[in-house]
Amino acid sequence: MVEFSKNPQRLTPYPNFRFKIKWDGNYVAGVSKIGALSRKTDVIKHRSGGDPSVEHLAPGQTSYEAISVERGVSYDPVFEQWANKVFDVTNSQSAVGENTSLLDFRKNISIEVYNEAGQKVLAYNVYNAWVSDYQTISDLDAGGNAFAMQSMTIQNEGWERDPSVKEQKEPSFTDPSN
Repeated sequence: MVEFSKNPQRLTPYPNFRFKIKWDGNYVAGVSKIGALSRKTDVIKHRSGGDPSVEHLAPGQTSYEAISVERGVSYDPVFEQWANKVFDVTNSQSAVGENTSLLDFRKNISIEVYNEAGQKVLAYNVYNAWVSDYQTISDLDAGGNAFAMQSMTIQNEGWERDPSVKEQKEPSFTDPSN
């Protein structure tokens, strides 16, 4: 069985280190890690009174797990601006509810995966996402040798694979001397 219909010579799956995330129509710079997209469907168990020895199983409610996103600290305020839409500390002394932006704190985001040649091979659309946890800067360590990081946890109401992204023929480079 050929796993890659347009690229039958490909023997390996796509790498996990080439990706981008986009919201508000813009790619977010410096993202180094995105947590897994995961969903869980509860199981409803049922026994019939006429046959109590058999347990029937049916799908119940589905929930979507939170997505973690990490990036290196930069001057770009895009993480902080989104996180502040859920709770803006500068408005914390305001009347009840005036410190949350109910109009636009939810975003639809896109997570894109690329092959080694830089071609988009997969994309997932995440719906009604919002920031439930935000870390503006990681631990600082004068003896360390790492970048300062920001992180956020994004709640969502579902995701799906983007059907518009199709497998492309991977590029082949030929020797120009031939």
